[in-house]
Amino acid sequence: MKRFCLTLFLALVIAVAAPAGQDLIIGVTPFPHKDIMEVVKTLVAKDGYNLIIREFTDYVVPNTALAEGHLFANFFQHIPYLDNMNQARGLNLAWIAKIHIEPLGFYSKKIKSLDELREDSSISLPNDPTNCARALRLLEANGLIKLKPGELVTSRDIVENPRKLRFREINAAQLPRTLDDVTASVINTNFAGEAGLIPSRDAIIIEDKDSPYANVVVIRAVDKDSPAAQILAKASNSPEVMEYIEKELIPKGIMPAF
Repeated sequence: MKRFCLTLFLALVIAVAAPAGQDLIIGVTPFPHKDIMEVVKTLVAKDGYNLIIREFTDYVVPNTALAEGHLFANFFQHIPYLDNMNQARGLNLAWIAKIHIEPLGFYSKKIKSLDELREDSSISLPNDPTNCARALRLLEANGLIKLKPGELVTSRDIVENPRKLRFREINAAQLPRTLDDVTASVINTNFAGEAGLIPSRDAIIIEDKDSPYANVVVIRAVDKDSPAAQILAKASNSPEVMEYIEKELIPKGIMPAF
């Protein structure tokens, strides 16, 4: 009887202490988010978690799916975008780890410098509010336009446009495909990388390393203090992830944020 009780007690302790095989579903966009989470997957497995990586190609569904409980976490967005989504859609999501910064770059197949931009040149931009504003601020910082004050500016907020540049706002994932049709495009580094573009080599202009747009791991706010969230955050900011960023991503213009 004593042996039975001891066996039962040990079984209960093991069950409580180690949630072996517990699935954590995380939504990601492709490069480099998926690649980084492949590194994290190996690390959280040591703590008994099975990180299931679900790939998305847009910037809205990963947040709504997370808010609705279809995901445990997501990893694709920067903090200003998250803040805007929380406010605009009434979500209650929170970030738990900064991982990297993907600087926006200005790319073209038709010109090699800003001096080659002519009147009525066309430029494609991300169509989500934060990245659109971010892209326009990059152009403003390089003297192409002047914008009204404000956080979420759009092309309608341009007050000076001496070259009469024309702007098209496009889904961020589709921007590399527009390079055949427009003079230039402001493209997120992850989507530029998928198209074979390397920021340090191919971008005409690029955000600097002080950009505030760190990409973060996001969960529901109610889960922020859970053991799974803490383990996921620790793995996301691990030496192994830093090593991966330094080896594989810094040469492509992607910088660590931790």
